[in-house]
Amino acid sequence: MKIKVLTAILLLGSSAVFAQTVEVTDAWVRSTVAGQKGTGAFMSITAKDGARLVGVSSPVAGVAEVHEMKMEGDIMKMRAVPVLDLPAGQTVQLKPGGYHIMMMDLKQPLPRDSKVPLTLRLLDSRGTESRIELSLPVSTVAPGKNDSKNVEKTDQHGAHKH
Repeated sequence: MKIKVLTAILLLGSSAVFAQTVEVTDAWVRSTVAGQKGTGAFMSITAKDGARLVGVSSPVAGVAEVHEMKMEGDIMKMRAVPVLDLPAGQTVQLKPGGYHIMMMDLKQPLPRDSKVPLTLRLLDSRGTESRIELSLPVSTVAPGKNDSKNVEKTDQHGAHKH
């Protein structure tokens, strides 16, 4: 399911209006168990005119950051990425084992079939900031994958339109 999020921003000191179309697809958050303090959020993001993902936040986490996992020799390493480029018209995958949103210092468990609010902060090529408010489904597996506890596919795996 593709979700188009149209964000319009009034430029300060100007009567010009900037509009950017960003598509967020296959968005989800991995469920947690009691006592677990971290999890990941995953999605595909396509910015029609290009943009940069410069921040993320969620009220369910004390800290939310874009992270990258990659092999360095024989060791898988994870590090925070302050800015993630979203090239014009190209889909950037945030998925397990690659770029993803790391949510840490969770304030509560995130049970399967619940929803998590998440805000993406973007900058366009002119430096104009926009925010996209999402509501992500919590699951044990990516959208379209079989969940051993719930083998039915649902249509509620994308973020909704704002």
